[in-house]
Amino acid sequence: MKMNRTDDLLWLALEEDLGHGDVTTDSLVDAESMGEAVVFGREPFVISGTYPFRRVFELLDPAVRIEWLARDGDAVEANVNVCRLRGAMKTLLTGERTALNLLQRLSGVATLTRRMVQEISGTKCRLLDTRKTTPLWRLLEKNAVVHGGGTNHRFGLSDGILIKDNHLAAVGGIGEAVKRAREKAPHTLKVEVEVETLEGLEEALHAGADIVMLDNFSVDMLREGVARAHGRALIEASGGVKPETVRAIAETGVDFVSCGALTHSARAIDISMEFCS
Repeated sequence: MKMNRTDDLLWLALEEDLGHGDVTTDSLVDAESMGEAVVFGREPFVISGTYPFRRVFELLDPAVRIEWLARDGDAVEANVNVCRLRGAMKTLLTGERTALNLLQRLSGVATLTRRMVQEISGTKCRLLDTRKTTPLWRLLEKNAVVHGGGTNHRFGLSDGILIKDNHLAAVGGIGEAVKRAREKAPHTLKVEVEVETLEGLEEALHAGADIVMLDNFSVDMLREGVARAHGRALIEASGGVKPETVRAIAETGVDFVSCGALTHSARAIDISMEFCS
């Protein structure tokens, strides 16, 4: 069976749950017993995580069959089945919790993302995620953001130059930091600078930054920042971004709004698996 990094993660999750074996299922269920189950949410949600959900059962038993009734990115109503599973009862019971944990968590990310994307509908602003992800879950969580309609920011440190406050403290200033980035980094990478004041914005623009992140600016300051930039750089807003605030932020004219809460604070969806009688 071909393995990949996601499989490694899923095996770790299964081993965490299984320990030395599923003693309850092993005690009660015969190896020959076959069963069928359905999966549904107890609340409306946007589904994400169908691949890792399926893969959990495949790793335990390739004979398990799953019929999907919804695809990643679909909006699903409460109590509507999203898939049917058929296979050995022991496999379905043993993999249930791990598979549901993945589906619940990733659907939560997709659902929050969809809500915020809808909030900024009609503006030019795009919703970005961040690197504030669960360790080892980054690919899964960033996929969930895309399923919700959001856009991925950097996947990792090698994907772009983002000069933040601690970089500036180490180097000595925005101008010098941008200069070094231009000299030493691949020419294909854009240079983004995080600033906390309008003066910092002016310095970043003068230094030739491609993107300027305005961190924890008020709505009025964001509007002023967009006016000062006047198209010389793309403008990204960050800090204090919530469903209740994102519309006002987007309406200032920023190009992007980045939100760590998409992946670090999304609530897991209440999803259940029930066996058919």
